Amino acid sequence: MLDKHKGEKISTQIESTIAFINGILGMNEDLTIRRFHVFGQYQAVIMYYSNMVNQSTVNVDIVKALMYVPPHLIGRSIEIKQLTDVLMNDALYHSESRLESELTVLVDSLLRGETVVTVEGLDHSLIINTRNIDKRSIEQPATEQVIRGPREGFIEPLGTNISLIRYRLQSPDLRIETMEIGRRTKSKVAVCYMEGITNPELVKEVNNRLSKIDTDTVMDSGYLEQFIEDNHYSPFPQVQYTERPDKVVANLAEGRVSILVDGSPLALVVPTVFNQFYQTVEDYTERFVLMSSIRLARLIALIFSLVFPAIYVSIISYNPELIPTEFAVAVAGGRAGVPFPAVVEVIIIEISMEVLREATIRLPQQVGGALSIVGVLVIGQAAVAAGFASPITVVIIALTTIGSFATPAYNAALALRLLRFPLIILAGIFGLYGVMIGLILIANHLLSLKSFGVPYLSPLIPVDFQGLKDLLIRGPLWLMNKRPAFLKPVDETKVSETMFDELEKTSTNVLDPLNDKNQ
Repeated sequence: MLDKHKGEKISTQIESTIAFINGILGMNEDLTIRRFHVFGQYQAVIMYYSNMVNQSTVNVDIVKALMYVPPHLIGRSIEIKQLTDVLMNDALYHSESRLESELTVLVDSLLRGETVVTVEGLDHSLIINTRNIDKRSIEQPATEQVIRGPREGFIEPLGTNISLIRYRLQSPDLRIETMEIGRRTKSKVAVCYMEGITNPELVKEVNNRLSKIDTDTVMDSGYLEQFIEDNHYSPFPQVQYTERPDKVVANLAEGRVSILVDGSPLALVVPTVFNQFYQTVEDYTERFVLMSSIRLARLIALIFSLVFPAIYVSIISYNPELIPTEFAVAVAGGRAGVPFPAVVEVIIIEISMEVLREATIRLPQQVGGALSIVGVLVIGQAAVAAGFASPITVVIIALTTIGSFATPAYNAALALRLLRFPLIILAGIFGLYGVMIGLILIANHLLSLKSFGVPYLSPLIPVDFQGLKDLLIRGPLWLMNKRPAFLKPVDETKVSETMFDELEKTSTNVLDPLNDKNQ
């Protein structure tokens, strides 16, 4: 509706402006249109949505300020041609105000929660930022729990999220560019990057992809993710999302770009490579020896959750000679009363586990935890007792599920959970050959993926020796002195190469008891 009025200018008659606003917005209970007199002389109208503004600011800083002549101008005649200058520079008690002359911009400003003031005789209006939306408090992210690290997470308002980033990255090089996406929602999108570190071509490409999005609604950053990713049919995520400001800052400092959407607590980070999905904040806040072993365990659990059920099916169905005799006898005894082949049994239990997991997520928190525990125990025991499944199958599926929980990124874990099913089917048809065929196809797909031109398996393929220090293990911070080469950053150096040597040379054991004895 606004498109056909685009470019129309504001009339000097306030009744015409009021009629236009009412015609576009219709009758709304929360739309306030109040007439008053500026300085007791000029007719004016103030318009705003009462539930989206700070009422105290509107009353004191705008209405009251415009009704009374400024003390230093009392007794002077204020002509209509001087009124705009007096309003902006002498009367209005608000720092975020601007002039606008297009009618459609007035409507957009009202919908965003701003206040519009129109004065009789002026061909432009005042737009004052009085937006005040109720929001939840800053809390610890529910999806990214940490043991050692900051506890703050993003919330819905974009301004608050930007302030959380600036709080941790107090650098003059931080750049934040904004745009509006969504013909109806007009969602504000912020693109954050570090000038002097981030490759300018990457920033240009991100802005290019975002600017070409033409859709009615953008309710969450997940909408943008689906538009800007390179391969729309891959199960693997090519854009990382996070609720943690510290994680966004760390990625910005490496040369990546972050995308935030007003109304969404999840920030997007691009480009993304596969190894980011099994890394956590504790990997860098704890000592490297401990966290390297934990990261390896996490990676083993990731691989375990993908291939373990398929290997079990292939061995039980085709190659039972590969397992020890005593264990094979125990497995055969457990499966004696099961009427299904191994592949059907595993698929049924896997689907049941996925349904139970989804039901647990959707249930209220008060009963969700109890149902997950009781459901697994009761259903698993009942299935074994009824001869519906063998005990070893229940154990295999349970271990696989636990392994999938060890993957920090939910979207990456979901991709591996879905890929388990074709691997199980291939294992049931071709045995271990089917498992290998499936793994080769998955590896080939991973090799073909790119995120904004960056190979998905970087820095492993193509090989980057500097990046390998943070791949399978987490190297010491002083050895990871370069930013990832695949990001092609402007400034490659992250940590001074001589810092650690200088620190060791100048460090002394000032409290060593041996020093006291020598003295």
